[in-house]
Amino acid sequence: MNNVQKLMAAVAAVFIIGFLMVGSNKEDTIESREAAAMIRAVAAMQTMATSKCPTAIKNATGDTVYFATSTDTDKQTYVSMTWDASKTDDKYSFKKAVCTLHLTLGGISKLVIDDEVVIEKEVRY
Repeated sequence: MNNVQKLMAAVAAVFIIGFLMVGSNKEDTIESREAAAMIRAVAAMQTMATSKCPTAIKNATGDTVYFATSTDTDKQTYVSMTWDASKTDDKYSFKKAVCTLHLTLGGISKLVIDDEVVIEKEVRY
Protein backbone atom coordinates (compact mmCIF):
# COMPACT_ATOMS: atom_id res chain seq x y z
CA MET A 1 0.00 0.00 0.00
CA ASN A 2 1.30 3.41 -0.86
CA ASN A 3 0.82 6.51 1.28
CA VAL A 4 -2.32 7.66 -0.56
CA GLN A 5 -4.05 4.33 0.06
CA LYS A 6 -3.05 4.42 3.73
CA LEU A 7 -4.46 7.94 4.06
CA MET A 8 -7.73 6.91 2.39
CA ALA A 9 -8.02 3.91 4.71
CA ALA A 10 -7.42 6.13 7.78
CA VAL A 11 -10.09 8.63 6.69
CA ALA A 12 -12.57 5.81 6.04
CA ALA A 13 -11.82 4.34 9.50
CA VAL A 14 -12.48 7.71 11.16
CA PHE A 15 -15.85 8.00 9.39
CA ILE A 16 -16.83 4.45 10.38
CA ILE A 17 -15.91 5.07 14.03
CA GLY A 18 -17.85 8.34 13.98
CA PHE A 19 -20.98 6.66 12.61
CA LEU A 20 -20.71 3.93 15.26
CA MET A 21 -20.40 6.50 18.05
CA VAL A 22 -23.41 8.48 16.82
CA GLY A 23 -25.45 5.31 16.40
CA SER A 24 -24.65 4.09 19.89
CA ASN A 25 -25.69 7.44 21.46
CA LYS A 26 -29.23 7.07 20.19
CA GLU A 27 -29.75 4.15 22.57
CA ASP A 28 -29.44 6.30 25.72
CA THR A 29 -32.08 5.61 28.30
CA ILE A 30 -34.10 8.32 30.02
CA GLU A 31 -32.25 7.60 33.26
CA SER A 32 -28.84 8.08 31.66
CA ARG A 33 -29.96 11.36 30.08
CA GLU A 34 -31.26 12.56 33.46
CA ALA A 35 -27.99 11.60 35.13
CA ALA A 36 -25.99 13.40 32.45
CA ALA A 37 -28.15 16.52 32.84
CA MET A 38 -27.65 16.45 36.61
CA ILE A 39 -23.88 16.15 36.21
CA ARG A 40 -23.87 19.09 33.77
CA ALA A 41 -25.94 21.19 36.22
CA VAL A 42 -23.57 20.44 39.12
CA ALA A 43 -20.55 21.23 36.94
CA ALA A 44 -22.14 24.51 35.85
CA MET A 45 -22.93 25.42 39.45
CA GLN A 46 -19.35 24.65 40.55
CA THR A 47 -17.93 26.65 37.63
CA MET A 48 -20.17 29.60 38.48
CA ALA A 49 -19.05 29.49 42.12
CA THR A 50 -15.35 29.35 41.25
CA SER A 51 -15.71 32.37 39.00
CA LYS A 52 -18.08 34.60 41.03
CA CYS A 53 -16.92 34.00 44.61
CA PRO A 54 -13.25 35.05 44.19
CA THR A 55 -14.41 38.18 42.36
CA ALA A 56 -16.82 39.08 45.17
CA ILE A 57 -14.13 38.50 47.80
CA LYS A 58 -11.68 40.67 45.87
CA ASN A 59 -14.30 43.45 45.60
CA ALA A 60 -14.97 43.29 49.34
CA THR A 61 -11.42 42.91 50.65
CA GLY A 62 -9.01 43.74 47.85
CA ASP A 63 -7.39 40.31 48.23
CA THR A 64 -7.13 37.92 45.30
CA VAL A 65 -8.04 34.38 46.32
CA TYR A 66 -7.53 31.28 44.22
CA PHE A 67 -8.28 27.88 45.73
CA ALA A 68 -10.87 27.34 48.46
CA THR A 69 -9.66 25.46 51.51
CA SER A 70 -12.96 23.55 51.69
CA THR A 71 -16.13 23.09 49.67
CA ASP A 72 -19.56 21.92 50.80
CA THR A 73 -22.43 21.04 48.46
CA ASP A 74 -25.59 18.99 48.30
CA LYS A 75 -24.81 18.36 44.60
CA GLN A 76 -28.21 19.71 43.54
CA THR A 77 -28.95 23.20 44.78
CA TYR A 78 -25.96 24.92 46.39
CA VAL A 79 -22.18 25.15 46.67
CA SER A 80 -20.49 26.73 49.67
CA MET A 81 -16.78 27.53 49.41
CA THR A 82 -14.55 28.51 52.35
CA TRP A 83 -11.23 30.32 52.29
CA ASP A 84 -9.53 29.94 55.69
CA ALA A 85 -6.35 32.03 55.96
CA SER A 86 -5.11 29.97 58.92
CA LYS A 87 -4.91 26.88 56.71
CA THR A 88 -2.86 28.47 53.92
CA ASP A 89 0.50 30.17 53.53
CA ASP A 90 -1.16 33.10 51.74
CA LYS A 91 -1.37 36.47 53.49
CA TYR A 92 -4.94 37.76 53.41
CA SER A 93 -6.49 40.77 55.12
CA PHE A 94 -9.26 38.46 56.37
CA LYS A 95 -9.24 35.32 58.51
CA LYS A 96 -12.13 33.43 56.95
CA ALA A 97 -14.44 33.97 53.99
CA VAL A 98 -17.46 31.79 53.19
CA CYS A 99 -19.26 32.18 49.88
CA THR A 100 -22.49 30.30 49.15
CA LEU A 101 -24.00 30.09 45.69
CA HIS A 102 -27.53 28.76 45.07
CA LEU A 103 -28.43 27.48 41.64
CA THR A 104 -31.96 28.87 41.90
CA LEU A 105 -30.60 32.40 42.26
CA GLY A 106 -28.01 32.00 39.56
CA GLY A 107 -25.49 33.76 41.73
CA ILE A 108 -24.10 34.34 45.19
CA SER A 109 -26.72 34.05 47.90
CA LYS A 110 -24.45 34.72 50.87
CA LEU A 111 -20.93 36.03 51.40
CA VAL A 112 -19.57 36.21 54.94
CA ILE A 113 -16.09 37.59 55.62
CA ASP A 114 -14.80 37.41 59.21
CA ASP A 115 -18.33 36.93 60.57
CA GLU A 116 -19.56 40.05 58.74
CA VAL A 117 -22.30 39.46 56.17
CA VAL A 118 -21.34 41.21 52.93
CA ILE A 119 -23.99 39.72 50.62
CA GLU A 120 -27.25 38.08 51.66
CA LYS A 121 -30.07 37.29 49.27
CA GLU A 122 -33.24 35.39 49.99
CA VAL A 123 -33.42 31.94 48.45
CA ARG A 124 -36.89 30.99 47.26
CA TYR A 125 -37.84 27.43 46.57
